[in-house]
Amino acid sequence: MNRYFVLILLLLIPTVAAAQKYRAADGRLSVALVINPYGGDRAGPETAADAAAMAEGGLVDTLVNRGVVIQRISTVALTDEEEKQYGQWNRFGMANGHLAEFAAENERAGHFNIGLYNNCSSAPGMLGGLQQSGPPGRPLRVGMIWIDAHGDYNTPETTLSGMLGGMPVAVSAGHALTRMRQQSGLDPALPERYIVMACVRDTDPLEQDRIDRSLIEHITVDDIRARSDNIDAQMERLSCLTDLIYIHIDLDVLDPPEVMGHPLTVPNGPTSAELAAALEVMFRYKKAAALGIASYPADDDPDKTTLRAVYRLAVGAIKGLQAR
Repeated sequence: MNRYFVLILLLLIPTVAAAQKYRAADGRLSVALVINPYGGDRAGPETAADAAAMAEGGLVDTLVNRGVVIQRISTVALTDEEEKQYGQWNRFGMANGHLAEFAAENERAGHFNIGLYNNCSSAPGMLGGLQQSGPPGRPLRVGMIWIDAHGDYNTPETTLSGMLGGMPVAVSAGHALTRMRQQSGLDPALPERYIVMACVRDTDPLEQDRIDRSLIEHITVDDIRARSDNIDAQMERLSCLTDLIYIHIDLDVLDPPEVMGHPLTVPNGPTSAELAAALEVMFRYKKAAALGIASYPADDDPDKTTLRAVYRLAVGAIKGLQAR
């Protein structure tokens, strides 16, 4: 065989592999759902049905109707030995470790991860799974787009509420709760420059000071509404810096009329249609590797307005993947 022809084939292999990523044998998108019912809340129940309610409420059918193959649905649970352990944060760290195991297995198998979470504290688990999905002993570089009305960049020293759900970005960046991060499979921590906050507009004073002093970059609500060039700029920047990009959504990011049952709504957010269109842009980038959706208020969504918003967001991501 002509050696120049062989060289051309070798150069084409990465392009073909990238084009086939997250594709089943029949060409349809290959997706795996990972459900984490644990929340790490010291003041309330350890688990909730909110995360599973997204999958059971029609999300699976919505994705299948969009040409997706659901390869597996995994639900996090503690082992019998772990059930003997105490401490809500300790137990949550172990649950996040199982989330990471599922996510890593899915990524290695070529299935696109969609994480469905009780709250945002699950994010380090998905990040840990993506980070550990490469060759043994060689953690991948993972970037994160954090789409939330809140920065969740508090530490135990700066928090006013004491909520673990207000700390996961700080935990992921290595600024708090090191043991929980390591239990979640995320080691090393994310460098700040690997993190982009989108639509954040409600922070505590000390938290905002931490954000201002960080290397975290930002996408505004106006950027999302207009699908501005800043979305592409941040995706291109992360694509140069990292191996994989995780995109996380807390549903309180949406404008309040679509999340009326959520206890932490903030005015002037994007609509689900606006955010879905932005997600379509983000997931066209080949390094965008997983979507996470958190804090669905299942018991306070009687007319399913928020559930329909979840569908729109997931479909936006799928449309981006299909456009690659």
